[in-house]
Amino acid sequence: MTTNKFISPEGLEKLKEELTHRQTVLRRSIADSIGTAKEQGDLSENFEYQDAKDRQAQNEARIIDLRDFIARAIIVEKRDSAEFGIGVGTAFVAKNQAGDDKSFEIVGATEADPMAGKISNDSPIGKAFLGKKVGDTIEVDAPAGTIIYTVVSIT
Repeated sequence: MTTNKFISPEGLEKLKEELTHRQTVLRRSIADSIGTAKEQGDLSENFEYQDAKDRQAQNEARIIDLRDFIARAIIVEKRDSAEFGIGVGTAFVAKNQAGDDKSFEIVGATEADPMAGKISNDSPIGKAFLGKKVGDTIEVDAPAGTIIYTVVSIT
């Protein structure tokens, strides 16, 4: 099953930069390490050779993942969501049960950073906020108990 991946223009650019780095600089560095390790002789007990081959496999796997993600990426621009409600790319402020305001932004899974208020559209809290408008309340069950937020503003 192929699924589309939501990402901001900035996030997509970072992934493209990582892909380029891995395909050029990192590949070349790993190939040099493999060449140096081969010069040491017996490859069956050569830790440096095995380590370099492992790094090569990990790098190639990440390159495949990046290419796939970039091919299926759906770029989400920030938008005014006051009329349509919260969606991917929307920044907003919500008030918690204690009355504290917290800033959030709904992002794709690869850009999620909960400590910075960037929550994935695939997370339970992200899903709960999707489509909500100013004044709407959400409830999400979490390990620590039910979390309740009320949308204060959409920026």
